[in-house]
Amino acid sequence: MKSFGASNIFLLGDDIEWEELGGGIKRKIMAYDDRIMLVNVHFEAGGVGTLHSHYHSQVTYVASGEFEFTVDNEVKLVKEGDALYIPPNTMHGTICKKSGVLIDVFSPIREDFML
Repeated sequence: MKSFGASNIFLLGDDIEWEELGGGIKRKIMAYDDRIMLVNVHFEAGGVGTLHSHYHSQVTYVASGEFEFTVDNEVKLVKEGDALYIPPNTMHGTICKKSGVLIDVFSPIREDFML
């Protein structure tokens, strides 16, 4: 695993550019070191996070909006204030029902996001 070091101690959201991912989705990589990473992901209504899996543990907090999540064939509507845990190597994806922001925490760091 390549080392990316660590982010600054304090990160001000207004100082970090959104990375446009297409399909009404954009993200900001916030705090990280090689063991953990926090990412803000903004979805417009109708945006789709396609089904995928990765070896990272993931915790997602719904900061705003509504999302239909599929995690390992279980489908659930989640809204502001809800959270979910996605174990490593588990298929998951989402459809944004109401524009909003997800806060994703990954362990270890998502190297693919850093390239």
